[in-house]
Amino acid sequence: MYLTHVLILAAIPAVSAYIGTTQVGWAIGARAPVMLTEASALQMTVMTYLAMLAGIAVMGAFIHWMARTYDASPNLTQCVVFAAYTATPLFIGGLAALYPHLWLAMVVGTAAICYTVYLLYVGIPTFMGIPEDEGFMFSSSVLAVGLVVLVAMIASSVILWGFGVGPVYTS
Repeated sequence: MYLTHVLILAAIPAVSAYIGTTQVGWAIGARAPVMLTEASALQMTVMTYLAMLAGIAVMGAFIHWMARTYDASPNLTQCVVFAAYTATPLFIGGLAALYPHLWLAMVVGTAAICYTVYLLYVGIPTFMGIPEDEGFMFSSSVLAVGLVVLVAMIASSVILWGFGVGPVYTS
């Protein structure tokens, strides 16, 4: 159940971004829309999809590792499922990539991030069976590691662009 859930949800932002960047494009001011070639967008879609799956796995592994500190004993699968559960608003928010404009991405992205953080802070104490004050510390640690994982993904994409695996524009 978990595997199909995550595989489908992680495809939402990747496929939406593919459609948005190849069919709609984005514009700055009154200029013509900028779009990616289908080959370039497909390559970036696959890499984004794999990065999201890896991010969920890393976050699940961290939650599992950190659970020992709080005398909780969920197994690795449960921790990865919890990571996927909390990331669900981010995956669904990826639908905004169908219309890739900055204002929409900011509004939808902010709402998705807020709800994801809410699910994390409310869910950790219940999931781990720990008091709320310990859950706050645990959730804050998970959030910090999530930010580190995000920065690592961004740095990886910059490195890959340096090797020529970057966007190719249609015009």
